Amino acid sequence: MAMYHPHRDQLLVEDVLAALGHPVRIGIVRELAASAGERTCGSLPLDVTKATATFHWRVLRESGVTREHKVGRYKAVELRRTDLDARFPGLLDAVLAATPPTLDAPA
Repeated sequence: MAMYHPHRDQLLVEDVLAALGHPVRIGIVRELAASAGERTCGSLPLDVTKATATFHWRVLRESGVTREHKVGRYKAVELRRTDLDARFPGLLDAVLAATPPTLDAPA
C-alpha cells in the first residue's frame, strides 16, 4: 500500500495548523525538528496506544508535515521542513517557539 504525501504545492495552511494543534503531534514534530535526520516511528517516546500513535502519524503525513518510507520492517519518518518553510515561511519556527519544549511544561 502506497503512502499518501501531498506535493509541496498541495500543502494547505489549515491542514498544517490542525496537525500541529494537538499536543502529541507537536511533541512528535518537536522531536523530529531536534533530530539530525529521519527517525523510526518506534524511536519516539509516545505515551499513547499503538493505534492512537498510528492515527497521529497519519495526520502528520497527510497534512504534509512529515514524510514516511519503509526501511526493512520499520517506518522511517522525517520532518518536511524544507517544504514547509518554502510554502509557509517562518510558520514552523513560530509554532515551535510558541509551544512548550515538553508536553509536561506549563503553557
